[in-house]
Amino acid sequence: MLKLLKTLDPKTTNRMITLLTKRKLMKTIQLFILVIVTSSNVTFAQEYTREKSKLAFARTKVVPIKDTKNNRQYELYIRLPEKYAEKTDVKHPVIYYTDALWHVEILSGATEYILENAILVGISWQTDISEELKKIKAHMSRFRDYSFVKSKKPAHQAKYQFGQANKHLDFIRNDVIPYVEGNYRTDSAQRTYFGYSLGGGFGGYILLTQPNTFKNYILGSPSKGSTPHLYKLGSSEALKHKALNVNVFISYGKQEQALGKRADQFIALLKARKDQSLFLKHIIVEGTHQTAFPMTTLRGIYWLANQLKK
Repeated sequence: MLKLLKTLDPKTTNRMITLLTKRKLMKTIQLFILVIVTSSNVTFAQEYTREKSKLAFARTKVVPIKDTKNNRQYELYIRLPEKYAEKTDVKHPVIYYTDALWHVEILSGATEYILENAILVGISWQTDISEELKKIKAHMSRFRDYSFVKSKKPAHQAKYQFGQANKHLDFIRNDVIPYVEGNYRTDSAQRTYFGYSLGGGFGGYILLTQPNTFKNYILGSPSKGSTPHLYKLGSSEALKHKALNVNVFISYGKQEQALGKRADQFIALLKARKDQSLFLKHIIVEGTHQTAFPMTTLRGIYWLANQLKK
């Protein structure tokens, strides 16, 4: 560059130096902005790790809520439609989903394009579990809250406290839904539950025991530990003749062979009921238990959008 400058006349050289100086300044400013943004993201990530409950999503807020019966603290991630404030005469369908922190991103994106009229309500894991349990896993409460059968292994049961789905369902029915419907314009006839894996198994439990909690159920890859118990529960005399009056979407990944076999048994059980009030959709998507999740979400929300048009 210096050799090139020496071959030019002084006026041209000065112009090039000025131009290079400006470019250098712009790059410096851009680098400075990048550092600030990166630093902000790191700070946000650190705050999130410390569970400060700050979500960087448009129209989404975090609301603390208490399980009044069991004295447990949770959070709701509530996302409103873009024109919610403008259309004050519109009532909105609500999608309630478990494992909120894991699912908030993809559900927000999917509904933004496929079902933009929906309100999203994510239900967090218990936030006030002991520090000892938090060190093991921040989501420890899901093993207790989404399961409905106790472990036969005493040490396992003592650690995870399996089998309290009935209590978590009471919390959703008695605290979560009344709060949402008391504070937002919702269509109570079009509540939807979305759950994946253990959350999908929990959705199956709700479907069989308290089906009127939701009108629509999206159950992705119900955990293979849950499905045999769902089959047994659904086969009981008390429940097998009960009209469900719901729409159900169930899917799992093509590579989930063991889970798929058990899910098929549950699906067969639902079909065998010959319940005219039950509308069941079952699909198999590509992928493993992990990679099937995105497609399950998109296909499930697309299915729901069509149901809501009817």
